[in-house]
Amino acid sequence: MSRGEWSIGCRDLAGRRRDVTVFVSHDKVVLVAPPGEAAVLGPLDVGRLRAALRDAVVATADDDTPES
Repeated sequence: MSRGEWSIGCRDLAGRRRDVTVFVSHDKVVLVAPPGEAAVLGPLDVGRLRAALRDAVVATADDDTPES
């Protein structure tokens, strides 16, 4: 995983392993769910998603910081 990209394990409605991906594109946070599927997250995975979203927002703020 590169800096600015996070992958959170989840399952689809059929119980198959999938991933939700969070990444930063310019000044936006992008959330990619499994194609055509619902992402089923357990409590720990929700915490990981929350942390990834927080880190992505921080990364967008770092991109907005003017360079000296």
